[in-house]
Amino acid sequence: MDHITFHYDTVLSDVHMLLSKPRHLMTRLNHVGQPVFISNFKILSDVERLDSSGSGKRSAEQKSVSSREDCEKDSSPTQEKDGEEGNEEPCLDEDGDLDITRRRFRGEDGGRDLVCPIILKQSSPGLEHEVESPDDEDKCTKDIIKIEHTMATPLQDVGKQVWRGAFLLADFILSESDLFRGATVLELGAGTGFTSIVMATTAKTVYCTDVGEDLLSMCERNVSFNRRMTELTGGEVRVRLLDWLQHSLCTAEADVDFSWTEEEVADVYDNTLFIIAADVIYDDELTSGLFRTLHGLCSNFNHTCTIFISIEKRMNFTLRHMDVCCEAYTYFRRCLSQLQDLDDGRCSFRVEQLPCDFAQFFIYERIEQLELWKVTATPRLSDEVCSNPELKPSPGLSREQLNTNP
Repeated sequence: MDHITFHYDTVLSDVHMLLSKPRHLMTRLNHVGQPVFISNFKILSDVERLDSSGSGKRSAEQKSVSSREDCEKDSSPTQEKDGEEGNEEPCLDEDGDLDITRRRFRGEDGGRDLVCPIILKQSSPGLEHEVESPDDEDKCTKDIIKIEHTMATPLQDVGKQVWRGAFLLADFILSESDLFRGATVLELGAGTGFTSIVMATTAKTVYCTDVGEDLLSMCERNVSFNRRMTELTGGEVRVRLLDWLQHSLCTAEADVDFSWTEEEVADVYDNTLFIIAADVIYDDELTSGLFRTLHGLCSNFNHTCTIFISIEKRMNFTLRHMDVCCEAYTYFRRCLSQLQDLDDGRCSFRVEQLPCDFAQFFIYERIEQLELWKVTATPRLSDEVCSNPELKPSPGLSREQLNTNP
């Protein structure tokens, strides 16, 4: 297989194309035949960090391109040096034709890589759990996050990719690290686990949840890659199954991989202070499931919980509207409004959009379509209900309370 073939139902993530030190990233095929890549994402230092609130500042990629262009100008044979005036004689080949220096590909000087992988073999179960070499372990430093991910998948597998919304939420976490320090955090739709890993650098316990054995295995592998980073701060990431279309956490007695222990379920309901979700808004049914899950969880808490949701508004052209629109985003906003207006005597929700002017810790394009939302959930359970778990209402917002029709 010399080239990747993109089908009509393929969804492409290009986040990994902005890496500062590209190389051939593809390592194998997963068990469903999708190319798997490994990327190293660097947390920018104080000197490298960009403050996205500055109106005249450029992105890291723009600066990188600019510096490369400046270097090329400095090395040009017609460039004036040391104040000398005049132009050098043009360089001619032996036939008298103008000889122009070939411009280097970006892959040769630290820019975008050309991805033309050669598939060696499809992975086996043993490859999924093979021990990393010492050289690979040395690369997992305190400022490098190593992530296994795919580049292009069908829509149902987009959780295996890395998206801008995850970077935006990770930036916010690092900008507000004191807020999350020592907390218990639940991530919904964690995908590759990137945001959970970042959260574990400041939080005490992060429950990293999603659905699908292949995705959860990839997520657990990423957690293992970066365990040295999280252990430095005492954080822990636990990969667990949580299906938004179900109404309960899957405990160990069900004999299912990535299931919950009874102690973990109690920990979630008793101690979760924050719930996070990054780039999970693309399907109306799943969006409804997300909000029902949020309502069900927060209604069973006996404390206030804060929810942070990062999204990217994705535009598409529809024949039905004959216009550019963002239907998934419109439905998401409708669900937010319904959640805030809900008055069922169990939990109240306050919704606000946060400005995205915090510092940028990762190299990606922070486009204007990226948004960060904060939802504050305050339960209204009586003292009698709080003291008797059997009297707690069952989790889940009904379809009548949350309209599922777009």
